[in-house]
Amino acid sequence: MKETLTEKLIRRDAYFKEHYMPGISVDCVVFGFHDSSLKILLNKLFDTDQWSLPGGYLNKTENLNDAANRILKERTGAENIYLNQFKTFGNLQRSEKFFAPYTSDLWFNQRFISISYYALIDYNSVDPQMDEYSEACEWLDVADAPEMMMDHTVIFNEALEQLRKDLNNKPVGSNLLPEKFTMPELQRLYEVILNKELNRGNFYRKMKRYGILDKLNERRTGGAHKSPDLYQFNEYKYAEALKNGLQESW
Repeated sequence: MKETLTEKLIRRDAYFKEHYMPGISVDCVVFGFHDSSLKILLNKLFDTDQWSLPGGYLNKTENLNDAANRILKERTGAENIYLNQFKTFGNLQRSEKFFAPYTSDLWFNQRFISISYYALIDYNSVDPQMDEYSEACEWLDVADAPEMMMDHTVIFNEALEQLRKDLNNKPVGSNLLPEKFTMPELQRLYEVILNKELNRGNFYRKMKRYGILDKLNERRTGGAHKSPDLYQFNEYKYAEALKNGLQESW
């Protein structure tokens, strides 16, 4: 007979009490970009219809950033993921209500402070992995993100807002786009993050003014229209430009 979620949590109780820090969790909002859409990686919790952010707990012997990287490697199979720690969530009853049906001595049934990150990753490099508490791990469109367990919807919304603010200060484009991309693809990335249309001519002029793009002697082939030029980020110039910010209101 298949083990229930309750049975899993009870079976793992002693292990977590021995190996993990009490009261600290790590939640990650994983963004990808595919088919002109911004994606978010979500888990569907085992034995329920609830979705959650990829997350986990802090081992007593690891650093906080190492825990975030470990959790994401377990969920995505990818390494060297761009991570930005953006906020700590610690309201009363943010997690306790979910575990209310369980006994008070269960390790999971305590107040948790969540250290939250957003991650930027090449969609095609990810092989979504279920953990033992999930029955699915899938990419979903940000626009279609379902209501999530605990306060994960709040964490997701704040991560998206922070990502918008960080467009001028963090290497968003180079972490979400493939190595080679077209200018329309870059513009579309900005549009879906900002949730608004941008003027094509103005966008192109702004991007070219910073000198952060190298135009390649290649074109995207296979489309119905004229093959557009391919670009890639000049890593050095991009990093230098981000030190002072791109100074754009978009």
